[in-house]
Amino acid sequence: MYRRLSAVLFPLTALLLIGALVWGYQENQEKNAVLLKAENQYQRSFHDLSYHMERLHGELGNVLAVSSTSDGMHRKFLTNVWRLTSEAQNEINQLPLTLLPFSKTEEFLSKISSFSYKAAVRDYTDKPLTDGEMKNLTALYKSSGEISKDLQEVQNKVISNHLRWMDVESALATEKKAEDNTIIDGFKTVDKRVSAYPELDWGPSVASVYDKRSVKKLDGPPVSVDDIRRKALKYADAGSGAKVQVTENGKGTEWPTYTATVSGAKETISMDFTTRGGLLISYNNNREIGAPRVSMDDAAAKAGEFLKRKGYSDMTPVSADRYGNMANFTFVTKQDGVLIYPEKITVRSGLDTGDTTGFQSSDYVNEHQEKRKIAKPKMSLAEARKKLNPDLKELYNRPALIENDDGEQVLTYEFGGRINGSKYRIYLNADSGMEEAVEEIRTASGAQQQL
Repeated sequence: MYRRLSAVLFPLTALLLIGALVWGYQENQEKNAVLLKAENQYQRSFHDLSYHMERLHGELGNVLAVSSTSDGMHRKFLTNVWRLTSEAQNEINQLPLTLLPFSKTEEFLSKISSFSYKAAVRDYTDKPLTDGEMKNLTALYKSSGEISKDLQEVQNKVISNHLRWMDVESALATEKKAEDNTIIDGFKTVDKRVSAYPELDWGPSVASVYDKRSVKKLDGPPVSVDDIRRKALKYADAGSGAKVQVTENGKGTEWPTYTATVSGAKETISMDFTTRGGLLISYNNNREIGAPRVSMDDAAAKAGEFLKRKGYSDMTPVSADRYGNMANFTFVTKQDGVLIYPEKITVRSGLDTGDTTGFQSSDYVNEHQEKRKIAKPKMSLAEARKKLNPDLKELYNRPALIENDDGEQVLTYEFGGRINGSKYRIYLNADSGMEEAVEEIRTASGAQQQL
């Protein structure tokens, strides 16, 4: 009996053991293949990064080498600088540097990219490269050369010592021997060098992209928790019997605010206020929204009345989006017939009753001015219209103050129209007739419309 059982079990056990060994070998091979693929990807991205930084240094040198009147060559080389910095940023994103402090270098490359792009696409007839910009390019040429040299030193060590990027990933993930890793040390050296560079005057077109708005910049005295409690009750219209809970957010940080939650008999409303001046920057009514019964026009009218009751006068709706039983409206200030787009408030309404359920007013709070000085346009509406594509079927026009790509607030003529089967808003500079912005009005997800 034992022999019979052994004769059956022994081959079966051996077969299972062999199968397990084969399966383990295949799993190990597949794991190694994945690791090898990842390592090859990291190595390729790193060597491409080193190559593109060297090319970037060369292209910046080309810009400085040509005559100051060589607008065409400046445009060509600056376009190459923009392309190469974009390539370098993409390669950095493909490396396992998430846990490694490398933000200064990434921000530096981002600023070079923005600076070179905006300098390359502008009209050199009106805005040639200034002495300050040439000075910036000289500094960038020197800096990019130093960064390229540092990366090449790391590259040489990677090649000569057969270093692996998978070891970098493991060191960063486990925090073991991270300080002794040659590649990590090399990238820390680069970022430390970049952080020591003096800040350049990038100009308003680039600075506006990196200028972080902060409620600390707002005028007004600090407000107390009791002040916020009184303001919250007033805005919520919940009556004196409602409960109010106030929480201070981000104390001592760049974005300190108060959040007030008002609990009434039927609904709960939460609001955010600035710590200076106690200005309302968001409002949210958490009521449940029923089936839609109100038109978009009626809801927009109710939203306008709501804003007026809350102290936001002279607001005009400029666009609307519908999402199921909800509607979002964009309101801007209107002064002397001119729409002030930087002073924007976004309102959310329920289409069951048309009542407002929330709004966001941080743009308005940061940009609002009691009385703006708006210069008269140098071009007439008829003159500006001649600058439009003749195939555009104009639906409306109106004067509008917008913020352009250079971070400047400019007076424009806003034209809405149809062309190529789509709707567009085109903003022409009211002094020169140049296009400041072009926006396609999309209706795929939620029936956006101009109001």
